[in-house]
Amino acid sequence: MKALLKDFSLSAVVAGFIATVISYAGPLVIIFQAAKAGNMPHDVLSSWIWTISIGSGVLGILLSLRYKVPIVIAWSAPGSALLVTLLPEITLNEAVGAYIVSSLVVLLVGLSGAFDRIINRLPAAIAAGMLAGILFRFGTGLFVSVREQPWLVLAMFATYLVFKRGMPRYAVLAVLVVGVAIAIASGELRSDALVIGLATPVWIAPEFSWQVMFNIAFPLIMVALTGQFVPGMAVLRNDGYGTPASPLISSSALGSLLLAPFGCHGLNLAAITAAICTGRESHEDPAKRYVAGVSGGVFYLLLGLFGATLVSIFSAFPAALIAALAGLALLAAIGGALSSAMAVAQDREAALITFLVTASGMSFLGLSAAFWGLIFGIAAHLLLGLRPTPGPAAIPRPTCAEEEQPAR
Repeated sequence: MKALLKDFSLSAVVAGFIATVISYAGPLVIIFQAAKAGNMPHDVLSSWIWTISIGSGVLGILLSLRYKVPIVIAWSAPGSALLVTLLPEITLNEAVGAYIVSSLVVLLVGLSGAFDRIINRLPAAIAAGMLAGILFRFGTGLFVSVREQPWLVLAMFATYLVFKRGMPRYAVLAVLVVGVAIAIASGELRSDALVIGLATPVWIAPEFSWQVMFNIAFPLIMVALTGQFVPGMAVLRNDGYGTPASPLISSSALGSLLLAPFGCHGLNLAAITAAICTGRESHEDPAKRYVAGVSGGVFYLLLGLFGATLVSIFSAFPAALIAALAGLALLAAIGGALSSAMAVAQDREAALITFLVTASGMSFLGLSAAFWGLIFGIAAHLLLGLRPTPGPAAIPRPTCAEEEQPAR
């Protein structure tokens, strides 16, 4: 505690606060869309928010203090997006069973130290194509919502572009502020839905189904390893932190496993918001930036305790505001995934197939588009990567003219 007080700085605390607010301003919106799609009761949704907030906060604080590194833990936004399309078709109990299985697998990967070996064997372009396909509908939803509330959505879109040019770090936060201000000014915010209350954890008994395992657990594992931990570790490495990956993966997976029966779908290393805490804006001295990770964890705990209030706030927003906010918050993630999917020339077609299958929303044999996207993509990668084995070189036969020429 003495070291923490000695290293304390206002810039680090502000960095942790901004990272936490941006996490709630963007990715949390997807959870509300998933809950709406699955007709989830408010108390269960409040429990879900409580688990991901408390889990992120506790892990962020403990890991930042343990390694003296600004480690930011957050929930899986792509995993939330996956649930938007699947929750109407399955029960919440089956989803929790899939959360447990995916957390166990990721925990084993972390404990075994096999993370780097697995990542090297997985075609990165195909994983990126699946991620882009999962997020695609949120990008299109942004522009579909123009039909419902044109002025609100277009104002949010314009705000995003202006801040993206001048202050990109605050673009999503500015979009949220502008959207809320317009909703209040136009009378679109339903104040009667607002309540003040603490979140209460709700136990959800897990059920296990092989179809749900393939539909949810398998994509969640892929997204966690390739879409969350890889960029999360890259952010730490880029800012000069050599923290080992295995304990971070294991701790996140263990937290996800313990909180899964209360609705937690997965805790991972943050990337975009983590960059706010690991950069020079947090503190000039890299050794003192861990304070940002600790302060971010504290803000997660505070907001998580008032999960019921957060549920009521987002329920009071117009649907178009939520759709626009989700789409704008995920634009960078969609662009990054598409860029990674198309980056490797020899995997480009396989990645495109993965993206198209996943974005199509198809369902076959009770299995989701995300699963089939991986299957089709990996099959295309293997088949297109095959090269014919060259046989023994054939001896060319001489032409008639050559046969008639005298030997020299």
